[in-house]
Amino acid sequence: MASKSRLTSVDAPCATRPVYVPGCHCLAEFFREEFLKHHHCLEQQREYFSDGAIAQAEDALSRAMEQIDGLCQRADACEVIGRLLRQIDAVTKLSAWTESETLH
Repeated sequence: MASKSRLTSVDAPCATRPVYVPGCHCLAEFFREEFLKHHHCLEQQREYFSDGAIAQAEDALSRAMEQIDGLCQRADACEVIGRLLRQIDAVTKLSAWTESETLH
């Protein structure tokens, strides 16, 4: 069971509906928003990374965003996209920023 921390891509809507339903873009939109949050976080941290590191991270984010609809059609979409988000989170540390807000 997830804690009271913010809903993440790993415990997102996939927990109850792992297969993408044609015509419904809810899952893709959810993940697209998650990638956009990471991009915004990366922009805020730009001064702490080299230009090469920023370029690589932005390239990975762009590729993921371009492929999000296709990825969401996979039966293992949540697993695959969750893994991508965790890899990007290793750079942006977005989850550490948002989870600390729920601590007492």
